[in-house]
Amino acid sequence: MADPDERPADLPECPSAQGGGLLPDELRAWMVVLASTGAVEQRLRSVVKERLDVSHDEFLVLCLLAEQPAGLRMTQIAELLGRPKTRLTYQIACLQHAGLVNRKSVCGDKRGVEVALTEKARRLLTESSGLLAETVVQALDQFMGPAQREAMYALLPGLASEARAE
Repeated sequence: MADPDERPADLPECPSAQGGGLLPDELRAWMVVLASTGAVEQRLRSVVKERLDVSHDEFLVLCLLAEQPAGLRMTQIAELLGRPKTRLTYQIACLQHAGLVNRKSVCGDKRGVEVALTEKARRLLTESSGLLAETVVQALDQFMGPAQREAMYALLPGLASEARAE
């Protein structure tokens, strides 16, 4: 991997990362998080489409479900992702059509719907997780300066050990 302190000439540092403006540290840190998230999402979009053949928003649903083996209710997914339920219904339908999720009614609640990953989705996520993780690391490395990386490493210790091992 390239030197993490090097930045491509066409990629400016996030203005909020520089400090010295009107924002307090907490808001400046939030702006760095938002900008970093945007950089990661931009990189992930093409990798997710190529590897999993789903949109980025559908990928986020798969990631949530990957952490919940028993599945989640549609309302929980909508709340966790901050998405309207109608939009989520469409995304779940697309994922179900692709054979990546199953839907079932919640026992005792005729309006409740629970969604879980299929074995196909679990296999695809397992096969792609290394490349997806590397994509995240590369996006963060290119976007963040040394101080921002140290702050991120404090939040994600696994990321720090990977970076220091290189």
